[in-house]
Amino acid sequence: MEHHAPSFIAFLIIAGATAALFAARNILFSRLHRLARERSSPTDGFFITALQGPSTLLIVALALYICLRLAEIPDRYEAYAVKGMHLSLILTVTMALANISGRAVSFFLKKVDLPISVTSLLNAVIKACVYAVGVLVMLNFVGLSITPIITALGVGGLAMALALQDTLSNLFAGIHILAEHTIRVGDFIRLETGQEGFVEDISWRTTRIRVPANNMVIVPNSKLSQSVVTNYFLPERRTVIQVPVSVSCDADPDLVERLLLEEARGSIAEVAGLLGDPAPAVLFAPGFGASSLDFTLTCSVADINAQQPVQHALRKRILKRFLREGITIPYPTRTVYLQDNALKKE
Repeated sequence: MEHHAPSFIAFLIIAGATAALFAARNILFSRLHRLARERSSPTDGFFITALQGPSTLLIVALALYICLRLAEIPDRYEAYAVKGMHLSLILTVTMALANISGRAVSFFLKKVDLPISVTSLLNAVIKACVYAVGVLVMLNFVGLSITPIITALGVGGLAMALALQDTLSNLFAGIHILAEHTIRVGDFIRLETGQEGFVEDISWRTTRIRVPANNMVIVPNSKLSQSVVTNYFLPERRTVIQVPVSVSCDADPDLVERLLLEEARGSIAEVAGLLGDPAPAVLFAPGFGASSLDFTLTCSVADINAQQPVQHALRKRILKRFLREGITIPYPTRTVYLQDNALKKE
């Protein structure tokens, strides 16, 4: 029993030290979160969140280091324990910098409004660079030469490039899309296959598009880069809508044109999303229909989101105005001539 007493006491010390460190960590971060909420600073929030995960690893490393020191290991192994503690510190700092760098770049790009989309691919590339530097520092710390490793990675990278050809093709296609700025997160695009929606994210392999039905279309980056895409938010968000209007053949075309312009101009201040610059225009086109006179009302709207609501409001106002002015919207008519075969024989 006396032989196991020192081991039991060491276990209690380690458990108590670990519990105390975790308790201090929880208290510290709870106070930091409260201070960040009081200051209403977004930078404080993402710095604190970025440090929570690495702090757990640091506590585990400290607990293991305490365990090794209390275990009375031989002196020749103590150097390995110290070196392991230093490697843990480097890894903790690397993880913290990776988390902070990704969040900081996202915050900076949104703050200065640069034409660079904040995507998961961009965050992944930034984190990968930070982790690569951290791994190189760790290898250099343990005394391993980096040059042979880089050479081996170069030879192995060629084999991996052949094996992961599709994956790398999607990765570099995603980088090309981000660098070209022709498709950005938040843009409304239409693919040549007819699918359209808002770009939600561009990851290392795929691009996610949320269609109006609130479903998600997943497109590989390589396919998207080779596809014909219509971006409704480039070169600007403003777009043009055309509202076809048909009236009876006995209507006065000048009167119809005037009424359409009056309703469109009067709706600019009342219908959300309808713009007055450029001014609405009416064309007698496509012109003469089978049983109607066909006009086209052209208006500008703020973006593609306002297209259907503006058309809805304009059609209602035009219909009510036509009813007041006595202008009818014709039904398709067809004249059928019947020939009596019996009379033809006589």
